[in-house]
Amino acid sequence: MKYYASVSFGKDSLAMLFMLIEKGYQLDEVVFYDTGMEFQAIYNTRDAVLPILKKLGIKYTELHPEQPFLWTMFERPVKKRGTNIIHKKGYSWCGGTCRWGTSEKLRALKAHTKDGIDYVGIAADETHRFEKEKRPNRVLPLRDWGITEADALQYCYTKGFVWHEDGVRLYELLDRVSCWCCGNKNLKELKNMYLYLPWYWKKLKELQLNTDRPYRRNSGETIFDLEERFRRELLKKKTD
Repeated sequence: MKYYASVSFGKDSLAMLFMLIEKGYQLDEVVFYDTGMEFQAIYNTRDAVLPILKKLGIKYTELHPEQPFLWTMFERPVKKRGTNIIHKKGYSWCGGTCRWGTSEKLRALKAHTKDGIDYVGIAADETHRFEKEKRPNRVLPLRDWGITEADALQYCYTKGFVWHEDGVRLYELLDRVSCWCCGNKNLKELKNMYLYLPWYWKKLKELQLNTDRPYRRNSGETIFDLEERFRRELLKKKTD
């Protein structure tokens, strides 16, 4: 039986990884699924961890989408359900009820780990995610140890991992340091990206130019609508 750790190099999975090592759990392989759309801080964290894994003799494997993320987002022929009729190109934003990137990631990880034990970094206070991960061979160590998201972040900070980018710590701006173009970002995160991560905000606008679908489905707001909204809020704050 092989033991894997699915690691995204965000706070929860990284805390899980080092705690598994410190507690002496069997760990044969660390697996990272790289969408190609991660924050640079994630790649920097990965690069800092790899020498540690090598020193410990833990195998590292990196998985990638079968097709480039942007091709699937904008160019992939999409058929109407149950037919062979292509009715659009690309899935557009990944998020909400259309989490196509997540589905592809989970399929790839499942195919790689097969019947092995897969450690997954879900914190003890992420109760809404427990049932989704309730399948054979998946183990949630952080939940079992009672480690919350805040605990995981502070633990990583003590290890020297701070996800620093553009002069800020990303976890001070974002609830989750997942893909920078994730369609599940909330208003607080989006506003902070607009204010403090202008390079990524520019890239979001470039993506929006290639799709008619609004970024926020419920409100119908595009990235450009959100920029105008944030601009008005800042102007109002200055004049109040």
